[in-house]
Amino acid sequence: MKVLQVMAGAEFGGAEEFFTRLVIALHKTDLEQSVFIRENPARAERLIQNGVKPTQLKFGGRFDFKTPWILKRNIKSFKPDIVFSWMNRATSMCPPKGAFIQVGRLGGYYNLKYYRDCDYLVANTEDIVTYVVNNGWSKDKVFYLPNFVSDKRSQPIDRQLFNTPSSAPLILAMGRLHENKAFDVLLEAVSRVPNVYLWLAGDGPLREVLETQAEKLGIKSRIRFLGWRNDPEKLYAAADMFVCPSRHEPLGNVIIESWAQRIPVIAADSLGPKDLICHGENGLLFSIDDVMGLVQGIKHLIEDNALKEKLVFKANQDFAETFTESIVVAKYRKFFDKVSQ
Repeated sequence: MKVLQVMAGAEFGGAEEFFTRLVIALHKTDLEQSVFIRENPARAERLIQNGVKPTQLKFGGRFDFKTPWILKRNIKSFKPDIVFSWMNRATSMCPPKGAFIQVGRLGGYYNLKYYRDCDYLVANTEDIVTYVVNNGWSKDKVFYLPNFVSDKRSQPIDRQLFNTPSSAPLILAMGRLHENKAFDVLLEAVSRVPNVYLWLAGDGPLREVLETQAEKLGIKSRIRFLGWRNDPEKLYAAADMFVCPSRHEPLGNVIIESWAQRIPVIAADSLGPKDLICHGENGLLFSIDDVMGLVQGIKHLIEDNALKEKLVFKANQDFAETFTESIVVAKYRKFFDKVSQ
């Protein structure tokens, strides 16, 4: 079977990271792939190192006529059974209809006008499937296929590299520094829990705002802005808990990663996290923007080792049952076989 994959995503992001993992995982099977990505040397090099040679294209705005032309030409020569496009821009630049099945992949509540020419849609949460069906798509044309994350463990990074005491409770958070991620709420919570340190891995438009907030709260000495990292396993291994305070989070790959890395999770009850987490069983939830609810969760995990162990055990079980590479790749192969018949 031949699958042509198209990704026009940002430099960093959960969907972009999962795209890379899935392409590499499918390369290990008998599936034949042709891969097109937006110009991104780091992503291209990672794919090449794992045996996949992508074609990098501009994926510009409305006056980028070259990218659709190249895609159309390569579809004609490669003759894929399936064209699998990730998110709005990639999907809109693929040629409408042809001697192939067109599948659009959604990782959020996107504007469905970009997917009118698709034969099928794939969503990475059940709730997104419901959203698509409620907007007029037939149930038999929309499929839920979960993400997977690596369960590769690592030795912890040395806390001294970031001037963090080895005995201090350490919170890890990751993501784009954007209003949706609610890292302002996390900083407020940290200011109310003495001696706790926070490592915040990621970057974005609110970095200076968050740095100023940390200074005003008097916690600058306990906050470490790490920027984007390529060694998350080492960060997970060094931390005592993971916090996902997002106001808007369709899935929450970081939660699944935390489960795989055996680190307890506290998350705001936005759509993705509340679908994944059963409060008190495999993680802790707090209401969106509820600073004191988050403070309470942090204190519970600091003070109650039995609770931490319980959450980690159940979360890792849930990961092993649903979100491993072998399970998810098998589901994708089954889906490809089904829609191409």
